[in-house]
Amino acid sequence: MVDLSILIKTFVAVFVLVDALGNVPILLVLTKGMEPEERHNVVDRAMTIATSVLLAFAFAGQWVLKYLDISMGSLRVAGGLLLLIIALRMLEGEMDTPMVEQGRDVAITPLALPLLAGPGTLTTVMLLMSESPTAHLSVVIGIVAAMLVSWLIVRLAGRIDAWIGPEGALIIIKLLGFLLAALAVEIGSAGIRELFLS
Repeated sequence: MVDLSILIKTFVAVFVLVDALGNVPILLVLTKGMEPEERHNVVDRAMTIATSVLLAFAFAGQWVLKYLDISMGSLRVAGGLLLLIIALRMLEGEMDTPMVEQGRDVAITPLALPLLAGPGTLTTVMLLMSESPTAHLSVVIGIVAAMLVSWLIVRLAGRIDAWIGPEGALIIIKLLGFLLAALAVEIGSAGIRELFLS
């Protein structure tokens, strides 16, 4: 039986945390130099991986963390550090080299993890699942629906790129690098507070 209130709650939480619109400029940087078809392929794989990880984490996340003796604080610190490295590279202009030439698969890292399925999203789906032991189907449908809508938005990245132009893209990259650095520090500091001050 589907619980509509839990489904909507899950959808809104996951959609907001995935932040598809906010991740469009990052996607454009990471897929710079790729043909539209290649970019779509990266988006498809990234969304598939992120959705799979979210679903797996929803069901098995707490057990895995407990088994490996990893706290949510440690997970937040690690996610924050990874995002900070990406942000610093954006601010220093190191992201100007097309990733396609570096022989690196950006669909897995950093796009799927930690940008689309970050510590906040993983924690949220885990908590929603534990809070709703009789409504697992509602949580699963909410996750899949949110990721599907996010996929549609991210798929339009090419059109957004054509609209803003190279100068607009450069401004957005620098601004986003700064904001991403702030977000990374916030995620990391939340983890540090959780590890040492609670």
